[in-house]
This record gives sequence, structure tokens and C-alpha cells, in this order.
Amino acid sequence: MIPRLLAAPEPGWTVEADVVVVGSGIAGLVTALRCRSYGTVLLVTKALLDEGSTRWAQGGIAAAFAPDDSPEEHLADTLTAGVGLCDEAAVRTLVTEGPGAVRRLIELGTEFDRTVEGEVALTREGGHHRRRIAHAGGDATGAEISRALLAALKESDIRVIEHALVLDLLTDDAGRAAGITLHVMGEGEPGGVGAVRAPAVVLATGGLGQVFSATTNPSVSTGDGVALALRAGAAVTDLEFVQFHPTVLWLGDGARGQQPLISEAVRGEGAYLIDHSGERFMVGRHDLAELAPRDVVAKGITTRMRATGASHMFLDGRHLGVRMWEDRFPTILAACRHHGIDPVKEPIPVVPAAHYASGGIRTDLNGRTSVPGLYACGEVACTGVHGANRLASNSLLEGLVFAERIAATISRTSAVLPAAERGVEEGGVLLDPSVRGEIQRIMTSYAGVLRNAEGLAAAERELSAMADGAARGHAADAACVAPCVEAWEVTNLHTVATAIVAAARRREETRGSHWREDFPERDDAGWRGHLVSRLGDEALSTTYEALSTAHEATTAHGETTAHGATTAHGATTTYEEMT
Repeated sequence: MIPRLLAAPEPGWTVEADVVVVGSGIAGLVTALRCRSYGTVLLVTKALLDEGSTRWAQGGIAAAFAPDDSPEEHLADTLTAGVGLCDEAAVRTLVTEGPGAVRRLIELGTEFDRTVEGEVALTREGGHHRRRIAHAGGDATGAEISRALLAALKESDIRVIEHALVLDLLTDDAGRAAGITLHVMGEGEPGGVGAVRAPAVVLATGGLGQVFSATTNPSVSTGDGVALALRAGAAVTDLEFVQFHPTVLWLGDGARGQQPLISEAVRGEGAYLIDHSGERFMVGRHDLAELAPRDVVAKGITTRMRATGASHMFLDGRHLGVRMWEDRFPTILAACRHHGIDPVKEPIPVVPAAHYASGGIRTDLNGRTSVPGLYACGEVACTGVHGANRLASNSLLEGLVFAERIAATISRTSAVLPAAERGVEEGGVLLDPSVRGEIQRIMTSYAGVLRNAEGLAAAERELSAMADGAARGHAADAACVAPCVEAWEVTNLHTVATAIVAAARRREETRGSHWREDFPERDDAGWRGHLVSRLGDEALSTTYEALSTAHEATTAHGETTAHGATTAHGATTTYEEMT
């Protein structure tokens, strides 16, 4: 059972803004900066401003800058990586608006690495047929982008609330977004709650990687945005497509939490994968070998591990030389040496780990969700760009391009602040924080890189039993779990885990980052479409929409949306019409 609201006290304080943005990665920061000229903006972030996922992005940002490249080629590579489920209109928007958006990022102060001729230096990553990845500080692209955006933020008068966990969406009687409730950690009561009233709410909360035992995501990535959206009644799409990054530094059996990432750019510069005998096992599996799309490489590594009984594989970059490691990958070099591995002298032990959610809150090309006034951007959103598997370095670009589009849309919207009320009695049962590790164990065991019907059914039973046990304890007047950060987070993780498992169990095929051992083939006839999850009055529902109905909607302005919704009468409506 998924609660419709998190149990929490009534807000003890309230502030107002024209726009509230939740999240301080590239998506949230760009949205806030672009919206400022249209009204008052409040930025809410879960940790410190610079602790979002953007700062961890090593590889770079993809855009067709090179003379021998084009948006059409970038589009083709993205569609290939998405394995038939990308929305071409969304991808075309990304690749055509991307170069200009990156140039505006440079104008804002971002300093990308340059060639000796002064041009932006470009590298290549998996799935790309051209060198189109702009990077900064060698392998510190996210940190540089974050630095430049935060510098611009400090020069603005945008209000910021740090260490704030978003709880639920406030809505008016018509179901329109009216703000959010949140808890500021370390301030006041442990379970104290405040409210932000705003007619436009933008979720840029990042990923959900902490639902698994090992992930590249920071500790704040507990799926709060997706869980909030489900509770608010928004459509959430394709949660089964969780991308596992193929090359994460192996820290030993039983390693938990955030793991060091070994960027795809290392393979782009010539490093290759080997097994314990020194064989390059990706050669012959794909025409791009180690530079195949991430799902192909992750499956290749996992298959080899199973075949050999090994706990990890190796990434060999010894031939790159010390100069390349020190100049191009200083962050990765330092991380490896910190853990006792010297990539200059020895292969790096690697293993796949949860990395990126290709699915998320369903939006149109302007970031609008199915709830009027609620927008989503970045990893928390499903714009249709990534399909079944994200192409390397498209994530920063997606956050940048669609943040600008959200801001432009909000600028055209004149909304009066609606009234909003939230009753504490409506809050659902919270799970005990102690079950966090159990949720992660269930998801890693049954819904990781390899999945099958038996394991997913077990995951569903165990997650359901966990929720039922909490509900029985609550009904029996046992000691209820008190509202607090840990309880809210674990309840969000459980909500997201339940939705992922439901979608993964439903999709009976192997496609992109969803690998069903019992259905090992891609099935376009039966499964070339999207799984849409919604929380109704009774329970979570997951419905299938064939691509023909899910992708052919047109708004009142004549613009093709990223996603349409099929009505009970078979007609196609758009989120423009719904909002």
C-alpha cells in the first residue's frame, strides 16, 4: 500500500513565491535562473547547494559542435541507444536546441576544456559515433557547471532553502499545484514542517539510485520527487528502465551506498575491458566493443561474471600513460589511488551499479506533467529523450535544454496563487527507518541488472508484506513511526521500489536497461510502448500504452508533445489540454 500523503504535522510556517524549484543540480539551477525575470523564485534543495548529482558528472555534456558532426547524427545515436522507445520529437528538440543551450552555459561562465586552437575540446563516449562530449577539468565537468551556475545564483536575489526535504504537493480544490510542504533538517522539531505556496512547482530532485544497495548516486537520491508525484496523482512512465553504469569501481563484496564512478570517457580515450585471464570479452559482442551503449556493456560484464564466477571484471587503461591519466582524468585517478588502485600500473576492478533512471515523471516538451502547475525536469522527469536506455552525456544536456523550456513556458503563464489546505489526518503510515537496508537488498537481488518472473514476484511479495506489517501495527495502535527524515525517506524508497517492480514484472521482454532472463528477446510487436504508473484511490496501477497512441499527440498550439495520454474512448488528449 502506498500512502496518498506522508504523515506529517500541519505546516508551522508558510512562505510564498511565484515559482518554487526543488533541486539544485543543473536542471533546478537553470530553471531558477531563467525564471527569475518572470517573478519571485524560491529554490529548495535537500543538502547544500553544491551537493546534487550534477557535481558528480565526470564525462561531460553532449552537443554537436564539431564540423564533421550534426544534430541529425546525434539524434540517430540517441534513438539507437533508446532501443525503439525514444520520442523522436523530444530527441530532436534536445539535439537541435542543445548546442545553443551549451553556448549560453559558456556565456554564463562555464569553462570547458579547450584545444590548443581555443576550441571546445571534444571526446567520445559509449554509443556516440562522433567526438561530441564537451568536458571540464578533465573529468570534473559537473563540478565546473555547478560552480558557474552557483556563482550566477549568488548574484541573483533568488531565495534559497538548504537542507530541506520536500514532502508533498499542495493542491487547490481543482487539483492544480499550489505549492509544497517540506521539512528543514536541523531546524526546529525533528518532524517539523513548513509550506511554500506557489502557483508553479518545478521538481528537479534528481534520481532514485539509493533504492539499490550500490549506486553512483549521492545519498540524497532517495526518489523523493517520483514518490511525491505518484502521491499527487501524476503519471510516471517507464520506471523499469534503471540504467546500471557498467564501470563502477569495485570496492569488494558487500560494498554499500555511493560507489566511485569510472567515467565512460576513459573507454572513449582507449581503455578496454578484460576478464581475469586478460581477454577482451566485449570484442565481437557489438561493433563498438567497449563503446557500445551502456546496457550492452553492463550485460556483457554481468554475463562474463556469471560465466567465470568472478565478482568483477577489469578496465585496462595502462597503455593510456601517466600523462593522460593526470591531465584528462585527475579525479578518477585520485579516487582509484585512494582505494589502493593505480590505473597507470594495473587494471581497475569494475562492476555495474545503479546509475540513472531513464523513466520518471511523465512530461511534455515543455516540462508539464499531468498535474496542472506541476513541472518536472532532469533525471526525475521522463521527457521521452532516453527511451529504454540513456545515451552517455545526454543527461546534463536534457536538464539544460528542458529547464530553459520550462522557464519559457512559465513566463507565458499567468497564474494566481490558489488557496491550499493539507490536513494532517490524511497522512499515511510511515515505514520504520530500519527497513531501508532490506528494501535495498530486495531491489538489488530481484530487480537489478538481471531480472526474472520468480524474482520480481518475490520482490513484490516482500515489499507488500513490509507495507502490510506497518499498516497492521498502526491499526493495532502499536508504537507508530514518528515523522522524521529517515522515516520519510524510507517510505519514499518503498514507494519507488514498489513502482519499479510493478513495471519490471509487467514488461515481459528484454529491452535497453531492462533485462528479463525469462524473456531474453526484444519484442516490438508486444512491447514497443510505455508503462504508465498512477496511484489511484485504492492502489498503484501500471498500464501499457502502445507507441502509436503514446507518442502522437498534438497540443492546441500545433506542437507535438513528448507524450500523449489515451482516453477511455481511444481519443488522444494532451497535457496542454489537461492543464
